Amino acid sequence: MPTYVYEVLDKQGRGTGKTFELVQSMKDKPLAKHPETGQPVRRVPQAPAITTKGHGDNKGVLANKNLERLGFTKYEKRGKGYMERTVGSEGPRSIASDD
Repeated sequence: MPTYVYEVLDKQGRGTGKTFELVQSMKDKPLAKHPETGQPVRRVPQAPAITTKGHGDNKGVLANKNLERLGFTKYEKRGKGYMERTVGSEGPRSIASDD
């Protein structure tokens, strides 16, 4: 289960800078009140933890052969507004912007 960061809010709904972490299921609704004090809170967006090849025990997790084996499609930028499929067989061969 993921760990979520929550910020305590003041009476006007502004952040106070005080935070706490809570392990919750992804299916659970975000908290509206602090579980101990009852103060209003909001969930703080956090950057996801993405493992890339060469880090820790997950060497090569995002390698093209692993992505293809797992059924993913990968696009790589080939120019301004243009991406080309490099892994997988689903989806268009390339994507271009209208600009």
